[in-house]
Amino acid sequence: QARICLKPSCQPWRRPASHPAAMVRFLPPALSRLVTIALQARIHQDGLAPAAVDAIGRPSALRATPAVPPAVPTAPEVDPAAVPTPMAAKGRMPAKESKYPYGVRTAQDERVPPAEALQRLMDGNNRFVNGESEVLKDWDAQKLGALAEYGQAPMAAVLGCADSRAPIELLFDAPPGDIFALRNAGNTLSNAEGSMVGSLEFSVNALGVKLVLVLGHTECGAIKGATATMLNAQKVGAQPAQSTLDTLLAGLSPVVEQAQLDLGGTTSDKEIADQAVAVNVFAGIEKLLVYSESIREKVKSGEVQVHGAVYDIATGKVDFLGQHPRLPLILGM
Repeated sequence: QARICLKPSCQPWRRPASHPAAMVRFLPPALSRLVTIALQARIHQDGLAPAAVDAIGRPSALRATPAVPPAVPTAPEVDPAAVPTPMAAKGRMPAKESKYPYGVRTAQDERVPPAEALQRLMDGNNRFVNGESEVLKDWDAQKLGALAEYGQAPMAAVLGCADSRAPIELLFDAPPGDIFALRNAGNTLSNAEGSMVGSLEFSVNALGVKLVLVLGHTECGAIKGATATMLNAQKVGAQPAQSTLDTLLAGLSPVVEQAQLDLGGTTSDKEIADQAVAVNVFAGIEKLLVYSESIREKVKSGEVQVHGAVYDIATGKVDFLGQHPRLPLILGM
């Protein structure tokens, strides 16, 4: 009759691996062989090394080490100097020689005059429209490092719309460090305390930007919303704002009203909204010069210029509108 030991002293998982006691030694030979086969199958299934079972089928140690998987070969060491740059790997031409000491304009370089900055924006937009973008042709990590170490010196500050179809740097084919970009819905300057005015003052006074561009775009959702709000107010009266967005759209109502007056007669909502895009650009220029004394004085002296433009989201082309037509009046000259 088989006797099974249930004492803790007979339970091998509570004893040292070298202890001779094991439960299977108390079983009859036939049953012992069956248990041995079962143990071997279970141990193999659990991934234990075969050496974990002794000659009569007893586990030599329940703490047996799992079978070691084959070693994964490591990649050979590569000399970094022998690795081509990402651009060279794509078969592009080597980077052309730059007039800047670090390959990119940094704070160590002279500031770009407004006329030159405007021409560069025009040239960049032409490349964008014609599919001849050069922005990343010879870009590399060294230029990013130069911007981080030596600081930025953007050639222009651009106030544009937050619309995802109007990415400022891309449509001017401008690399990092070239444009101080600001964006909000409707490219608007709602009040003098806004972050947009303060940020533009930083770009001009701290970074030395000589050209500020207020950039609107066709099919602007904010302008369309402001047009609908204004026309509805003409029919049923102004409604109290229910959200911050309502306040923003109401702030654009004077722009829409001016566009309606400019067109005169019976016009459609779309015609008013299209006209309001350009009117809003010049309204932004005027507000900036009224709100910011420091920028106004630099414009008055000729050191800085503020221009307007409209981006056509269907063609990619930017229509440069020039400076405000009433600039002398705004400047008090």
